Amino acid sequence: MRLERITPENYEAALALSVRPDQEDLVAPVVKSLAEAYVFPGNAWPRLIYDGDRLVGFLMAFLDIPWGSKPDDLRSGLWRLNIAADAQGNGYGRFAVEAVCGEIQARGSTRAYVTWAPRAGGPEMFYLKLGFRPTGEQSGDQTVGVLDL
Repeated sequence: MRLERITPENYEAALALSVRPDQEDLVAPVVKSLAEAYVFPGNAWPRLIYDGDRLVGFLMAFLDIPWGSKPDDLRSGLWRLNIAADAQGNGYGRFAVEAVCGEIQARGSTRAYVTWAPRAGGPEMFYLKLGFRPTGEQSGDQTVGVLDL
């Protein structure tokens, strides 16, 4: 498994990536993430996930974004995770989270954040199994989780 930057050669494949239909309300499509990465170029870290030559997913980290009304509370974490519908259950999500955490650590941060929709069929158990714990905060209608690195 490896991460790759989005390039003119692979962006169309990235745009075609889709999660299972029952997950579409849980994560924005790749096209929205790439638009956000364009708008927030200093804070967004988008990457494609490959297994050999096969595109299996997309991730985007957020790096050093001020949290809430506290400009000195800079946070980094996983912003988006889209694993292709036919590739789920093969460790790609875990690989993606570990890669994001490695990038965050390499930049000197000691915590990684993520949010999830608290509903049946959502990713809460996935993140809890990876060691994230709820902070007690909400981001919109989503639970905020943190992992000490």
